[in-house]
Amino acid sequence: MTQSTTRRDFIRTVGASAVAAAGTIATPASAAPRPVSTPAKSRVLGANDRINVGFVGCGGRMNSHITHVMTRNKGKGDVQAVAVNDIWEKRKQLAREKTGVDEKSVYHDYRELVARPDIDAIVISSPDHWHYAHAMAALEAGKDVYLEKPMTYTVDEARKIAEYVKANGRILQVGSQYTSLDHFHKAKKAIEDGLIGEVVWASGGFGRNSTKRGNEWNYKIDPEANPSNLDWKAFLGNAPKRDWDPARYFRWRKYWDYSGGIATDLFYHTVSPILMAVGPEFPLRVTASGGIYVQKDREVPDTFFMNVDYSDWTMQLACSVTSGKGAPLVFHGSQGTIMVAEDSEGFQNTEMVVIPDRDYKDDFMKKTGSEELRIPVQPFVRGEHPHMDNFLEAMRTRQKPNLDADLGYKAMAAIAGGVTAYRKGKVVGFDAKSEKLT
Repeated sequence: MTQSTTRRDFIRTVGASAVAAAGTIATPASAAPRPVSTPAKSRVLGANDRINVGFVGCGGRMNSHITHVMTRNKGKGDVQAVAVNDIWEKRKQLAREKTGVDEKSVYHDYRELVARPDIDAIVISSPDHWHYAHAMAALEAGKDVYLEKPMTYTVDEARKIAEYVKANGRILQVGSQYTSLDHFHKAKKAIEDGLIGEVVWASGGFGRNSTKRGNEWNYKIDPEANPSNLDWKAFLGNAPKRDWDPARYFRWRKYWDYSGGIATDLFYHTVSPILMAVGPEFPLRVTASGGIYVQKDREVPDTFFMNVDYSDWTMQLACSVTSGKGAPLVFHGSQGTIMVAEDSEGFQNTEMVVIPDRDYKDDFMKKTGSEELRIPVQPFVRGEHPHMDNFLEAMRTRQKPNLDADLGYKAMAAIAGGVTAYRKGKVVGFDAKSEKLT
């Protein structure tokens, strides 16, 4: 660590037992901070105050968040990067160069970063099995949090975070940008206006054929990475202990120890906006199927399906990373259908279509004045970040962001149910009273 003074202060405060023998932190998620009755106070943002942001986990996905914050800083000047954290020295320095923070604002231990009183928001982009520990530490330190999807690794972790956010008035945005797309907000309005009657089922999914390019999630393994410059123990956290394996570090989405595969990486993008549009609720039961059909270099399936039953409707999800065309995103109602997008990947369409069922055409004509309704939507533009902007706005207004902790938790119940159903080969229920998978 270069910030030796900060390190000494931290050790005196927290205790040397929290520090690994080599001087690096490797706190398991199970030892993460628990909700407390008196959380740390946060800075009250004035209308003209810059939002100070710290970044935890500076891998590939975080680069886009850092780029947006730096671009917005130059354009509007209302947000700035002040600190970065990672457990690999190379990523620390790349993040420092990208943000322009000084060397003492580069942290190995995320707890040191979140403890800084000048930081207002923490952006988290670590592997799934670390989301809870990183998010809860930030919340307890009085920070608002942008937490990459999936919300957590388990549904119990999501519940604890949702409870804490509600009890302490924090802002938390789960990082699935699909809930900030124009498509789903207008679909929600069409459903509320009764244009398709009652939603009976909704469907969607992804199609990616990455086999020829080296299989899904086979990110490049950097030959410079080794245990001397990358804290392998910290990466593992509360996951099963294993010897150094660079494939597991760089390609962690392929392994159950750190990820739910398609469910947590891709399906969260479909579950959360569908729930937002129909109305957030817990599932009654979840079934899942699929398998490893083509890409044999993984533990998680390369082709995956989920059925999620709610109180009076069903969500149907399909995905393969070995076949390039995904399922269309559709809301099927008792009186009509909303065709949101051709698939769940691009959202490049400029309009979505509402089509009445045959027996309800006359009623639809009376409501809308046409036989079918074409609703203009703003296409998704890569490089733009309305979801992060929504989070920053929510920090100032203290209003719920588009994918707040409650919606994120209910989406996580479905996602975790699907992973559990697939791995156990059983139907998984959700007990709304105990808020547990059964």
